[in-house]
Amino acid sequence: MPMSHPQPNSPSDVASSGAVHHQFSLQPSPPEFSPEERTVLLCLAHDSISSALQRSEISPDLSKFDPPTPHLAELRGVFTSLHLRGELRGCVGYVLPTSPVYRAVAETARAAAFDDNRFPPVTSDEAPHLEIELSILTPPEPIHPEAIEVGRHGLLVSQHGRRGLLLPQVPVERKWDRITFLEQTCRKAGLPIDAWRKGASILAFSAEVFGDKI
Repeated sequence: MPMSHPQPNSPSDVASSGAVHHQFSLQPSPPEFSPEERTVLLCLAHDSISSALQRSEISPDLSKFDPPTPHLAELRGVFTSLHLRGELRGCVGYVLPTSPVYRAVAETARAAAFDDNRFPPVTSDEAPHLEIELSILTPPEPIHPEAIEVGRHGLLVSQHGRRGLLLPQVPVERKWDRITFLEQTCRKAGLPIDAWRKGASILAFSAEVFGDKI
């Protein structure tokens, strides 16, 4: 089942830390996914939602995308965020690369629309107006805290069976520095904000983010 991590994109989950904030922007890098591949993935995300509504069941038809290009068949972590009239309407993702990227997009889009328990299921009236944002993740790898770069890395912090994840765009949107980013990821995991200093596992990943408006 997809792992839901709605809070990274939710404006209501972040308490003020009182930290000094610095201006950052997402660091540009050569795009991994071509415009054609991005179009395929975004269409697949929309089709996954609309087909579930039309059939009154959650089962996307992937046949017209089989077989995908070798690139879209790679195992990747994916997060799909839905927005409606500028407000978050759902966000669900796979942290680890356990599914081909094209299937992960279809499954997380469907789950964001119907399985994010913070929101009622998306309706047929809402579906045509949804704006979709995809974050395609690289595999998480261990990182030393001093090596974390705001605007480049997303974080996955875990300890004592608790795990919290924040996408790379989150500290940019919140104007967090590196320490605040670490603290807020610990908070997301339900850990003390200084757990990253006290033995918590810290993994980093990057993400290529694109969507209907990006």
